[in-house]
Amino acid sequence: MERIQLKALGKINLGLDVLGRRENGYHDVRMIMQTVYLYDEVTLEKRKEPGITVASNLVFLPTDESNIAFRAAKILLDEFGEKHGVSITLKKHIPVAAGMAGGSADAAAVLFGMNRLFGWKLSEKELMERGVTLGADVPYCIMRGTALAEGIGEKLTRLPAMPKCHVLIAKPPISVSTKMVYEKLDSSAIVDHPDIDGIIEGLRAKDVTRVAGSMGNVLESVTEKQYPVITQIKEEMLRGGAMNAMMSGSGPTVFGLFRERSMAKKTAEQIRQKGFARQIYTTTIHNVRKNRRND
Repeated sequence: MERIQLKALGKINLGLDVLGRRENGYHDVRMIMQTVYLYDEVTLEKRKEPGITVASNLVFLPTDESNIAFRAAKILLDEFGEKHGVSITLKKHIPVAAGMAGGSADAAAVLFGMNRLFGWKLSEKELMERGVTLGADVPYCIMRGTALAEGIGEKLTRLPAMPKCHVLIAKPPISVSTKMVYEKLDSSAIVDHPDIDGIIEGLRAKDVTRVAGSMGNVLESVTEKQYPVITQIKEEMLRGGAMNAMMSGSGPTVFGLFRERSMAKKTAEQIRQKGFARQIYTTTIHNVRKNRRND
């Protein structure tokens, strides 16, 4: 095998709770992560000469070691002393700096793809162990599906699959620093915690209404104050018939869960017409197949 193409799928948070702050500055979290069918296209190609090259359809994306996909490749090439290099091409669709783990998904795809390309036969668990050194979301992006994330996000427990529904995703034309949001969050002052256990019970019962009704994200209290357009998008989605709408991660992306695709599409058009967002996608929940190939 000389070349492999992969889909690096993004995620939303059905619930995001912060339990406290560690002495090293990291926060202890309790989150429900869910893969959605919105993806970057990642192509890996073996090079005869050593080294790593990265190319992207986005001119502002770095292509050196500051790119997480580059660092993912370097970890494995260094570990195995590989003489061949690799060319990485990223065709980005997941909004950047948007709370959907686009960079982490790309890194996960590089780890997964290079393992196949070079025939190293690392297990999923072994890939996840290497992924956590790149970022807390990378192990989840290797695992995918519906999962409870604890610790700093690296302790993962697979949950029953999210019932199928339609997902409307809208990213306003602003970028949010995750670091800034967590620094501004006073975890000791959080009173209204999301019902993470309620989400889990809804998943076990295959009750999408219960899941939607239990959703919550404590980071909204920081990001929405900075950017009122997030609230406007949420309200527009609820008016359009969403079972619930919420910010994903540290934002600014907002998603709504809909029973009917037609309602999601109509709401997308309303958000576009009002100028709240330009990057708007109507998609679905993505649940993991038992035998994952190049999906």
